[in-house]
Amino acid sequence: MNFSAEKPIFLQIADAICDRILSGELKGEDRIPSVREYGADIGVNPNTMMRSYEKLTADGVIYNKRGIGYFVSPDAREQILILQRREFLEKDVPAIKQRLALLGLTKEVFE
Repeated sequence: MNFSAEKPIFLQIADAICDRILSGELKGEDRIPSVREYGADIGVNPNTMMRSYEKLTADGVIYNKRGIGYFVSPDAREQILILQRREFLEKDVPAIKQRLALLGLTKEVFE
């Protein structure tokens, strides 16, 4: 996995897992690798992986079955869509609107 310096690694890992869920590669109730397994596979510290898993757990994307491992939540795809749509509307859309205004682009250009 190639990491960008612009965003914390644990968030990039969480995003990559979300992308795998959105693409259908991972489905609800699928087991995901342990913190140590996944960390070793992509070459990151287990503490970094744990931060990713904690974020995904807090977001309702994955859950832990004590002693068994981490699993994709049944409604993970829907949770991710809600979170990413909200982030897009709150962060990206205002920046896009501002850029359009700076460039003098109006809605007529898109019609």
